Amino acid sequence: MPVTINKNLCPQNHPCPAVRICPVEALSQQGFNAPDIDADKCLDCGKCTKLCPMGALQNE
Repeated sequence: MPVTINKNLCPQNHPCPAVRICPVEALSQQGFNAPDIDADKCLDCGKCTKLCPMGALQNE
């Protein structure tokens, strides 16, 4: 199952650090909004969930 984002936990006031570590570019971000996840690309590798300091990115 792909990673999901809890937008209530995402501060949305900075560039998301997880976007740059996704090995398949499944995460994208417009401005300082919460990132978007392309479920078709996501490998559920967990790199982004481990990096997110707020716990907004989650493996379900």
